[in-house]
Amino acid sequence: MKNLYLILVIILAFSCTNSNKKEVLKEDVTYNIEVIENPILNLQQANRLAQLPLHCMATEYPNKLNQTIGSALDLQTPKELHPAFYGCFDWHSAVHGHWSLVSLLKQFPNLEHRIEIEEKLLQNISKENIAKELLYFKGQYNTSFERTYGWAWLLKLAEELRGWDSDVARDLEVNLQPLTDLIINKYLEFLPKLNYPIRVGEHPNTAFGLSFAYDYAIAVNHIELKMLIEARAKDFYAKDSGCPLEWEPSGFDFLSPCLEEAALMKRVLLKDEFKNWFQEFLPQLKESTFNLAVGKVSDRTDGKLVHLDGVNFSRAWSLNYIAKDLPEYAHLKNVANQHINYSLPSIVGDSYEGGHWLGSFAIYALNSVDK
Repeated sequence: MKNLYLILVIILAFSCTNSNKKEVLKEDVTYNIEVIENPILNLQQANRLAQLPLHCMATEYPNKLNQTIGSALDLQTPKELHPAFYGCFDWHSAVHGHWSLVSLLKQFPNLEHRIEIEEKLLQNISKENIAKELLYFKGQYNTSFERTYGWAWLLKLAEELRGWDSDVARDLEVNLQPLTDLIINKYLEFLPKLNYPIRVGEHPNTAFGLSFAYDYAIAVNHIELKMLIEARAKDFYAKDSGCPLEWEPSGFDFLSPCLEEAALMKRVLLKDEFKNWFQEFLPQLKESTFNLAVGKVSDRTDGKLVHLDGVNFSRAWSLNYIAKDLPEYAHLKNVANQHINYSLPSIVGDSYEGGHWLGSFAIYALNSVDK
């Protein structure tokens, strides 16, 4: 009797220690897959992440202008050149820092420092400041400035403002509209001329730039932009197969070329078309045992190496988008959670090399998690 009792205790203890795992039976082999806890964007987390853009949106230096100098007149301070988006180290980070605050205010009306944040948004995204931003983009040497990464985040900011039911949002949307229109026209002009997609894991990645622009086109029902992106995405990627996911990430990627492409094609193809395409593109992702090692950061004070925190967040939002409404790919959400949970604890209170931009990636990844 004592032996039976001992056996029951051992069995119970073993089952408790494995309660966070699920068994997957495949070809008579049982795999234990750890079930990762869903990361949650709640008010506490929102207040934590809001610290990052709130701090950097008015931090002018250090600053990377990515500027072509046409004459001595171009030698001005970041705030003089970009009075709306001069903080957060570079233009695109300033843009998506503003997006972060809009997204958090929209989701959490009781966000700390709400009044201060709204005042700063209105101060930066004023009609006068946006007029000066327009002048910069119209400069002789600036036609390709921030193509297409910064363009994409500007449209994501505009999309977020459109969906925020607030008087502040209406003022900001109206103020931003001239720059929004300019960026739309830049997409319409540039995409027909782009013969080949850019498949890198950094800023110029074509799939990322098209995905965010497509989201904006859907949100505001911009038919011309929507149809152009659908056509170009199919031109670029419809015949792709066997994407080498095992090559990723490169040393300082913050985007996954394979997963960003797949997330774009999920947007522009019908469901059955996408499933057929995706089976050829990344067949291994349909396996319930699929796993993907997180990108590991060796030095968060290195502005390039810390990109790997970004690749974890961007992989997560792509995996969650791919899995949405496709039950056969639901296991990808677990992989996404693993990536978010690896990087999320490190980005607040860390070095400015990551702090000036990673909050936006964390928020966008958390927004992609099933509520």
